[in-house]
Amino acid sequence: MALEASAGLALGCLYSSSHEFEAEIIRARLAANDEKARVQRACCAFMAAAAAAIVLGYLTA
Repeated sequence: MALEASAGLALGCLYSSSHEFEAEIIRARLAANDEKARVQRACCAFMAAAAAAIVLGYLTA
């Protein structure tokens, strides 16, 4: 009987309402967008540095 009770608890939801669940989805999406923006900024900075190095290479040659 105790095994049956613990099996029922294992299927319980982590959120007490659908509002909490939707808020967590929004937080996760915002965090993913922040990470995407950070990677995009790093890529742009790398490309700008590479372009500057190429221009400096041509100017000094």
